[in-house]
Amino acid sequence: MIKNDLFLRALKGETVQRPPVWMMRQAGRYLPEFIALRDKYDFFTRCQTPELAAEITVQPIRRIAPDAAILFSDILVIPQAMGIDVEMKPNFGPYLPNPIRTIQDVEKVIVPDVHETLGYVFDAIKLTKEMLNDEVPLIGFAGSPWTIMCYAVEGQGSKSFDKAKGFCFSHPEAAHVLLQKITDTTILYLKEKVKSGVDAVQIFDSWGGMLSPVDYQEFSWKYINQIIEALADDAPVIVFGKGCWFALGEMGKSRASALGVDWTCSPRNARYLSGGNITLQGNFDPSRLLSPIPVIKKMVHEMIDEFGKDKYIVNLGHGILPNIPVDHAKAFIDAVKEYNQ
Repeated sequence: MIKNDLFLRALKGETVQRPPVWMMRQAGRYLPEFIALRDKYDFFTRCQTPELAAEITVQPIRRIAPDAAILFSDILVIPQAMGIDVEMKPNFGPYLPNPIRTIQDVEKVIVPDVHETLGYVFDAIKLTKEMLNDEVPLIGFAGSPWTIMCYAVEGQGSKSFDKAKGFCFSHPEAAHVLLQKITDTTILYLKEKVKSGVDAVQIFDSWGGMLSPVDYQEFSWKYINQIIEALADDAPVIVFGKGCWFALGEMGKSRASALGVDWTCSPRNARYLSGGNITLQGNFDPSRLLSPIPVIKKMVHEMIDEFGKDKYIVNLGHGILPNIPVDHAKAFIDAVKEYNQ
């Protein structure tokens, strides 16, 4: 039994003394012990070496003690497994040297045997579970099919992903074939993650907000919903769509256990738009962690008051920034633990 099951109880919508708290990207670049490993090993070596991935996952548990751990990995391990070259360039980010631009390119993309191509992730989960020793739950994750496709077509990060959008609008049939292949791979991957020991999964739709509400339904949500339907009986599923407040109503009707909210949507609007019955997660502006510690604590308490302590998971509205002082990150976690109605 997991000793601190607050996160899992909140996902079930149970009444809790205080909401649970964790941070997106908490296993990462704001921690000095992470930076020491980053300077020693390149990005995908860290992802693909179970001992390193497990160590990085538990670093924030030791240091700031959130209520859940999230496995150190990357959303781009999926396209790598599907036969798409992915590099991580220092001071640049993801780079895919052979972006997908034609139906012939799409036909070459495989739905892999996830045991063969992603076995290192499942090994990392088993090792992490041992290291966590049932202290807190472990979250596994994947990118949404749309977000993965954005990188696969664009070839790198982008402010607008206009090449990816253009591919969808000019070659919709090819786009849907690619999105389905990514969806099928993601389902296999997440199911195996659950078998390996993760207690919940999160789908990151980082670039969903690039689409109009109508295009979102066609090119993103219907694929995310396939993943939810496939996983919902196995583990709780959290969906986080950045900039996707317009889809909260549709998301709230799904079998997802929780919906992530970014900082551009107020707690009141998020409750209203999602239908008021589903657990919500978010939505502190990551840049706000640069505020003085007393301000952080005051704002966290106000945020909990606005969302309400039940059916709520405290988190940031996106990943923690690299320049956040560790004591500010800890103040964010501590503020939740100190919360009294």
